[in-house]
Amino acid sequence: MLINSVRQNHVAHAQLFLGQEGSANLALALAYATYINCEDRQPDDSCGTCNSCVKMNKLVHPDFNFVMPVTSTKSITKDVLSQKFLTEWREFVLANPYQGLNEWMQHIGAENKQGNISKEESRQLVKLVSLKAFEGDYKIVLIWLPELMHHTAANALLKLLEEPPVKTLFLLVSQSAEKLLATITSRTQIVQVRAFTEEEVISYLQEKHGLDNTAAYQVAQLAEGSLNAATKLTSEVSSDYFTFFTDWMRNCYSYKFEKVVDASEEFQKLGRENQKNFLLYALNLFRKVMLYGVDESLIAYLPPNELDFVQKFSKLITENNADKLAQELNEAHYHIERNANPKMVFVDSSIQIAQYLRNAS
Repeated sequence: MLINSVRQNHVAHAQLFLGQEGSANLALALAYATYINCEDRQPDDSCGTCNSCVKMNKLVHPDFNFVMPVTSTKSITKDVLSQKFLTEWREFVLANPYQGLNEWMQHIGAENKQGNISKEESRQLVKLVSLKAFEGDYKIVLIWLPELMHHTAANALLKLLEEPPVKTLFLLVSQSAEKLLATITSRTQIVQVRAFTEEEVISYLQEKHGLDNTAAYQVAQLAEGSLNAATKLTSEVSSDYFTFFTDWMRNCYSYKFEKVVDASEEFQKLGRENQKNFLLYALNLFRKVMLYGVDESLIAYLPPNELDFVQKFSKLITENNADKLAQELNEAHYHIERNANPKMVFVDSSIQIAQYLRNAS
């Protein structure tokens, strides 16, 4: 769709790339901007080698401008504008375009301060678009997280969108369109950017982080389509959650509580973050068991060992115990998050789960 808009010379002057944190919304907007100013466009991408592409790929093209949330830091204490953070921004984006606001604030040394796009930025924005393009067909302004605009800056942007300067494009990259002024959203062409699939997250983790199949799959289960979440989870997931979960459920169903107590010791050794991640994984796998029981076609992908478990376990899940089991896992996660004793939480949940599994009818 984006490529065709350029080919047919129907490029909307304001476009909103909308996707969750960790999606490809920023990466896609950057690729689109590169394609627009490419001097030798290929059938399905920019050439990557022309003068424009080389500059765009380094984020130093004179016709490509950025506005992003910033705040005062130890090195920049006054006149806090996006322009003063361009070096840090280029480093941040080129390292990983799937990061979120928290990572950006840490990168610029904002400590615990909140970033925003200030009212002072609106004057800078008007200056940016008043200039003609130096080299490319278009002057492009990419605004990252426009939902964090001060209302004065938002109103200035609205005016620019209502009366757009010639050959100027606004690419808004947002994670929360509902926080934008409705009048701004209505003046943009919305590009919905989906979350990554589990298979795509697995492939990314294997290529970028060298994870094996089991670890990559477990992280993908927790990441919910976000490459940012997946990257952070790579250092937190350190156990075989699947084996631990299946053994746990079998021991609960068989009333082998001596093994449950032994498992509680292992659960405690995982550490708080791994305990929470394991319970989130358990909830995710349990959801797949319930979906499989309704209609197996609802499960897009499962590795062979999980598929075998899901097929068998789904026979124990009925409308009488499904909600109770899910609630029990949720409550266990809640208590771990609030620093309850992990062994007590694990054993207590095990007793409840054992009863629910035996009372399916």
